[in-house]
Amino acid sequence: MRRTEARFVVCVKNQEYAASLELRKLYQVVTDEAAAKLHQIRVIDESGEDYLYPKEYFVPVQLPQSAEKAVRRAATSRN
Repeated sequence: MRRTEARFVVCVKNQEYAASLELRKLYQVVTDEAAAKLHQIRVIDESGEDYLYPKEYFVPVQLPQSAEKAVRRAATSRN
């Protein structure tokens, strides 16, 4: 069985994407193996949709389960 674990990243660079990415903001990652091979990462950005960005624009973070649930609830209530 494939483990489906939510992943989050923090934006540390947003050159050329200032309208779509906020520095120091937490973003949810959408798994995309093809993008990973091209050093890209797919995240749900400010538009609420998932898009590809350079992987070096983000740093992965591990959230405690309670924090992850809170972030997901907040994202759901925003949409």
